This record gives sequence, structure tokens and C-alpha cells, in this order.
Amino acid sequence: MLYLPQLRQTEIMATTTAIDFRSLTLDAPLPLDSGRELAGVQVAYETYGGLAADKSNVVLIFHALTGDQFVAGTNPVTGKPGWWERMVGPGKPIDTNRFHVICANVIGSCLGSTGPSSTGPDGEAYGMEFPVITIRDMVRAQMAMLDMLGIEKLHAVVGGSMGGMQALSCAANFPERTDRVLAIATTARHTAQNIAFHEMGRQAIMADPNWQSGDYYGGEAPAKGLAVARMAAHITYLSEEGLTEKFGRRLQDREAKSFGFDADFQVESYLRYQGLSFTDRFDANSYLYITRAMDYFDLAEEHGGLLADAFRGAKDTRFCLVSFDTDWLYTTADMREVVHALNAVAAPVSFVELSAPYGHDSFLLDVPALDRVVEGFIA
Repeated sequence: MLYLPQLRQTEIMATTTAIDFRSLTLDAPLPLDSGRELAGVQVAYETYGGLAADKSNVVLIFHALTGDQFVAGTNPVTGKPGWWERMVGPGKPIDTNRFHVICANVIGSCLGSTGPSSTGPDGEAYGMEFPVITIRDMVRAQMAMLDMLGIEKLHAVVGGSMGGMQALSCAANFPERTDRVLAIATTARHTAQNIAFHEMGRQAIMADPNWQSGDYYGGEAPAKGLAVARMAAHITYLSEEGLTEKFGRRLQDREAKSFGFDADFQVESYLRYQGLSFTDRFDANSYLYITRAMDYFDLAEEHGGLLADAFRGAKDTRFCLVSFDTDWLYTTADMREVVHALNAVAAPVSFVELSAPYGHDSFLLDVPALDRVVEGFIA
């Protein structure tokens, strides 16, 4: 059994609500793929590096499922370094001495952008009244953000995992907005297996009695369910090789098995920690909405069923696609499908499979070969 303290949602979200997130409010209702509109949308974002007078040096980074706008520096919510601190900054592969980097919190999330924990028109948190969103909706909101910032054309868009989905969606739906697309450890559609893992996590959240059909704001949060969802997802981010090397079958702070159901193994303790720490910074409803958006993602389906047609408007855009040999979540085969689609429309594309022992999370970790690819392509 996963033992977690009983946390009120107000306690979990107190840290985030106390932070004055940098944000703007879109000046028009945001049209959604569902046919609905979302009015008064706030988009929280961070910037790094100076903006050129002609605004030609902008790099837009899209974050992954549980990421946020705090790419570099210190994350004010967690107190830890930004999630891509090793990649973004002065003299780093995405060099803020040269580029003006923007990263926005996706709509549907809980770090300052409008999502299910935001206040709705009735003065209460949206909860499950928040409309279901898609990856394209997330990108559409960020393009509207750029319009309000007066930025017409991007030097590059960059993203890994769900961020890579947004990068591909940007190229497919807004090809005129960027010169370069760097998509890392991603896919053009979610497979049945991808959907199945997400559904397991969603069911864990909804089975938590504290979920209350999404109406838990002001009460106890469904922390147990969210922790289990995070644990299950985290397994997909790692490789068997990486887990074996890091943990093997080593016991946690003991010399013999307990013959009980405490965390006997180091890997059990690690997963429990990942689950527990996640509940301190993320909203369970946001997890439901964002995983649903990822499951709906299918670029070919959006463009008549043929993936190549998604990129017909992007023939003048340069692409760089990166996969990892130990990533079994979004495989090299998945990425090759995108490469073949780009080749079919004669779009300029470079593709590389990198070797790293870390699985899907390799794009976040110390892989010097990735640093060289990013620096070379962005330059």
C-alpha cells in the first residue's frame, strides 16, 4: 500500500497560488478542437536572454507532460533548477547570449496558465467543467501569446516528448511561424499502448475517493491516486538497462527482506518517492486533461489520414528529429514514420538515433551527443 499524508488541495496548490506567475491574458476567446471556445485564457510564460531589435532570435521551447515554463534558473515552485537547465543558458547549447528563449505553461496545466484548477465564469474552479483540449489547442494558445508579444516568426521551436508533439503540431498547423523544428523523443500519434498506460493512471486518480468527480478544490486532494499515476508513468520514462544499473534487486536500507509489503527494494522506494513528490507540485485534474490531450494526438488523422499531408505547408521549414535507442515509449520506428512523411513532401530533414542508457528521459539527462545536435541545429 502507498502511504501518503492526507493533503488538502488548498495546501498542495498554496505554493503555486502564492507565486506571481508572469502571464498574459489572450485578447480573444480561444477556439478549441472540440468546437467550444475558452474565454479569458491566461498563458504563463518565462523568457531567457535578450530579444533582438528585429525579433529574429526567438526560440520557443515546448514542455512535456509534467513540465512547466521554468526551463532554466530556479523553479520558484520546487526551489530546484529548471527542467532543462543543462541545455538553456549562457554558453549552453541553446545559448541565451544569442537567443531569446520563451517557454509557456500549456493550457490545461496548473502553473499559471488556464486549466481545471483556474477560476471559471461562475467564480468556482472549473474542475471537470473545463473543456477537453488537444495538443493543437495548446499550440494555438501559444501562437496567440506570440501575437500579443508582437513576434511573427520564430528562429526555432524545440520540444521533447509532449513538447515534441507540440513542435510537430506547430509545423503542421502554423508552418509560417518558424524556420526550424527540433523534435526529440516524440511521436506523431499515440499508440494503443501509450493510451493504455495513460488510462491506467487516470483510473488510479478517479478511483481515489478524494477525487470527488474532480470537485476536490478546497478539500483533500486525490494524492494517492495521482501518486500511483505518476509511478506508473515514470516506469515508461526509464529503460530496463537504466533501472537494472541504478537499482538492480538491491534492498533499501536493510540487509534482509521484510516478508511484508514495505518498500523492500530500492526501486520500490524510488517510485514511491517519485509519486509522493509529484503530488506536491501538480494538480490531479490537470494530469487527466493533459494525458487525454496526448492520447487524442494523431497528426495524420488531423490532416485527412495521411501524415505527409500534415507537412505539405512546411516544405521551407528545416527539421531535425532525434530518438534514443533505449526509448520504448516513443521509439525510433515512431520517429522514422515522421521522417518518411517529411521526405514525401521534400521537406529538409535530419534524423539521428542517439545511444543512451536512460530510456525516454534521455532528452532531459546528460547526453553530450544530444548537446552537440541541439547546438549545431539551432545555430
